[in-house]
Amino acid sequence: MDHTESQRVELEHAPITSDQQFNDARAATTGYAEIGTLGNCSIGIWEMSTGSMTDLEEDEYFVVLSGHGSVQVLEANGFSEQTQQLVAGSLVRLHAGMRTVWQVEQTLRKIYLTPESAP
Repeated sequence: MDHTESQRVELEHAPITSDQQFNDARAATTGYAEIGTLGNCSIGIWEMSTGSMTDLEEDEYFVVLSGHGSVQVLEANGFSEQTQQLVAGSLVRLHAGMRTVWQVEQTLRKIYLTPESAP
């Protein structure tokens, strides 16, 4: 699958769960498709609509394909607070146990790599 095709992959979105809702902000939807494996890593495409959500992260590298927003790592579980602006081309590393807040202004699509054991 090349970059052009990754933009055309249809993803079925579902509303985020109630425990992922962030304050009174507009709830987002997400969708994903696993596209393969490489060694012991799963590779997939994930997308989030405009809005906000919280998450408890797994180990992951991702590259933003399109859209823009931010991911804020909260001070928790030994991690320092930090915010990463997300635009096409951003390369981000998340660690298992990070608590994050995602805020998306334009539907965000990324390609991710995670250990196969991650859900």
